[in-house]
Amino acid sequence: MAGFDQSAPQGAGKTLAPIVLQGRNERVRIAFPLALAPMAGVSDRPFRQLCHAQGAGLVFNEMVSSKPELRDTRKSALRRIHPDDPAPRAVQLLGNDPADLAAAARQAHADGAQIIDINLGCPAKKVCRKAAGSALMAEPATVARLLEATVAAVPCPVTLKMRTGPDESRRNAPQIAAIAEEAGIAMLSVHGRTRAQEYNGTAEYDTIRQVVEERGIPVLANGDIDSIDTARWVLGTTGAAGLMVGRAAFGRPWLFAQLRAALEGRAVPDEPVAIEVMAFLRTQFENIYSHYGNVMGVRIARKHWGWYSSQLPFEEGMRKQFNRLETIESQRRWLDRREADLRTG
Repeated sequence: MAGFDQSAPQGAGKTLAPIVLQGRNERVRIAFPLALAPMAGVSDRPFRQLCHAQGAGLVFNEMVSSKPELRDTRKSALRRIHPDDPAPRAVQLLGNDPADLAAAARQAHADGAQIIDINLGCPAKKVCRKAAGSALMAEPATVARLLEATVAAVPCPVTLKMRTGPDESRRNAPQIAAIAEEAGIAMLSVHGRTRAQEYNGTAEYDTIRQVVEERGIPVLANGDIDSIDTARWVLGTTGAAGLMVGRAAFGRPWLFAQLRAALEGRAVPDEPVAIEVMAFLRTQFENIYSHYGNVMGVRIARKHWGWYSSQLPFEEGMRKQFNRLETIESQRRWLDRREADLRTG
């Protein structure tokens, strides 16, 4: 099945229960299993903080390479978990060598990670060319070695994010899920697309449902969850223990507040008006500036501006003006003027 009929939502009454993940010696409780997906270049510390404040019960950091030569770069340092990050603190690792993954997992745990997640989901060509990410879906024996080494390396729970398979002819997520449970993986997150699909087409949920039915560990459903109706439908269709939201949250961190309220049976917050969107944007941008500094902070703010600005009543030419600003102060002053314009109508 590709996609679904939103006119007939299922699972409207389903609620999300807390999940307890068991590692070798440590246990982690996820009070509300609505997660922000790990996304390179997006789910950084400033965005994680904002999504958590809006109701995400679990926020994964950007994937960190397990290669020793990349582990101590400035980029990897900026992606490292902080002890004051929202708990439970979850770090995603990328790699294809058992010893490297084990060492990286030990380092992440020492940094304060309470959950280690292994990436079998990234479809980026530069990742797959190195036989990592979703390319590993085609190598079940390698996956078993990687997962066993990581689980043995740390006392905390180890989780796995994956796709439905290498391509439509090999939707082998159920096989990989069985390997994962046997290796001691505590939870699975399944994106309803194959590696070959990348982010194209629509997600399918039949494979996720099969994984849920066959395994005894919690499963988070991921893929195209961009509204309350979709969330309810996916939960009802798959029977998943929780949901993971990715690209739908770009420039929309309040989506977590809306989903959580709906799934908890509370009044759902309205879509924010323009001045409220600006408030979200400015909170995130100030955290970006603080985290990255002037040069990187300006560049990363531009990227997020692209998502936020599509929801603001500015003409295309005006939106492009922001991308020509080269300092934090010039970005702040420009946003001050636009915010004043919105307030005066």
